[in-house]
Amino acid sequence: MAQNPLQGHWDVTNQVPALADYDAFAADPVLPAIVSIFGADWARERLHEAGRTVGSARVQELAYLANRYTPELKAFDRFGNRIDEIAFHPAWHDLMGLAIGQETHALAWNRPEPGAQVARAALQYLWYGAESGICCPISMTYAAVPVLKQDAALWEQWGSLVMSNRYDARQGPAHLKFGATVGTAMTETQGGSDLRQTQTVAEDNGDGTFSLHGRKWFFSVPHSDLFLTLARTEEGISCFAVPGWLPDGSRNGVAIQRLKDKVGNRSNASSEVEFRGAIGHLIGEPGRGIRTGLSMNHNSRLDIAAASAGLMRMAVSLAAHHAQHRRAFQKALIDQPIMQNVLADIAIEAEAAAWLAFRLFAALDRQEESESERLLARVGAPISKYWIARRAPAVVTEALECHGGNGFIEENPMARLYREAPLNAIWEGSGNVICLDLLRSLAREEGAVDVLRAELVAAGADRRYDAVLKRLEAELPELMRNEGQARRLAEKLALMLQASLLLRFAPAVVADAFIATRLGEGWSGQFGDLPPTVDAEALARRAVPAVS
Repeated sequence: MAQNPLQGHWDVTNQVPALADYDAFAADPVLPAIVSIFGADWARERLHEAGRTVGSARVQELAYLANRYTPELKAFDRFGNRIDEIAFHPAWHDLMGLAIGQETHALAWNRPEPGAQVARAALQYLWYGAESGICCPISMTYAAVPVLKQDAALWEQWGSLVMSNRYDARQGPAHLKFGATVGTAMTETQGGSDLRQTQTVAEDNGDGTFSLHGRKWFFSVPHSDLFLTLARTEEGISCFAVPGWLPDGSRNGVAIQRLKDKVGNRSNASSEVEFRGAIGHLIGEPGRGIRTGLSMNHNSRLDIAAASAGLMRMAVSLAAHHAQHRRAFQKALIDQPIMQNVLADIAIEAEAAAWLAFRLFAALDRQEESESERLLARVGAPISKYWIARRAPAVVTEALECHGGNGFIEENPMARLYREAPLNAIWEGSGNVICLDLLRSLAREEGAVDVLRAELVAAGADRRYDAVLKRLEAELPELMRNEGQARRLAEKLALMLQASLLLRFAPAVVADAFIATRLGEGWSGQFGDLPPTVDAEALARRAVPAVS
């Protein structure tokens, strides 16, 4: 600030303009190429529309408001009747309407053509950087579709509502609505991720329905129109679809005990609930409920990988934008070699994350026609979910530090990204659970190791990469046998898959920097550690979002 003696006040100087009113898709240095290479060019107009939406000052203000004024539980109406509704700030509903209007939840199912999964994941990637809270119900609605389709009668009732691009904010019976969202209520206090410990019971009503009794420790989006849950029948743990409301407008036996006071993801309601005879519809075989829900779990994990990559990209964009405009020591921050090294390093981390996540969505697109692509999507889901979700907090923290104190205030979107960053490493299975799933899938899925080997050998364009791949081949059998090394296995596979993709598709300067550090023996895991042979300045400037 400088003093203006004529006006008698201090002028504000050297502050960075807001990164707003731009096309976040067009400004992304990676996503347009990913969309083209993986066959989703037909969705570019939709993605530009989403890019302009999430990059708008209006959406940024809505995101701030939705997190500033968080959901509240209305357990009773003014007469004392139990209603168990959630009250949201209008900004939440505005954001949901925009994202669902762009089919962020359903594009892959509404447009089942080549590249559809990639195109929808790109929408999720863009929206997650803008406001992560709304992406929880959107992602669960997307991931629930394969499960709901297992039951023809259920799909007949709910399919058009779940696939609708019209958001309906009303909390009430489905027959009065023109759009619906899906939630999940799986974990319980005594079991957590060990769903085999489920204690909720389901009583057969003899009319094709069941009455559920029990408690759920984490019920994400308790205002969902429909939710999937697990309960014990005589045959064992089974999967149920439970409407949020009964046809007469009353709550369907779901008593919300309290909303979780979460570290991040604050605009989204998560809760503890008690089922008091909630009426549910059995999906799949009785006693095979965990297996029935696997397709939802698989899609959710892939979605988390893409979402975390989007979170990283937004953090890098904000940091690079700040460095472009902020001056210190007589130079713009981005002109200073040490800042260039940091920005370049977090930029290649975000780029590698995006390529890995979207390669697996491309495999998901092709899984019906190719067994090798199905296997790659299966084993790649835990690899990408584990690694990308774990790297996101490191990238976001470094990006926040690039802002200095300006990033550590709630008015700056960096604060929201910072609080959000750890969540995806926990959601849909924490790191240990995910890595154990990787071990199981490699052991049980015949040909899975060969599919990974083929994907890695496909690069074969760098002697350093080839040397690391040779070492990994030698280590792989022992890593797969040793449960205590499961995290090490996931990390090695993730880094090699990322390096392979960068060698094939990214600019040479990106692949070179990644291999020199992530595959190099001296990598510390900290950012700003690129060797002098890397063109850090070019990488840093490439990360600055173009704002017209």
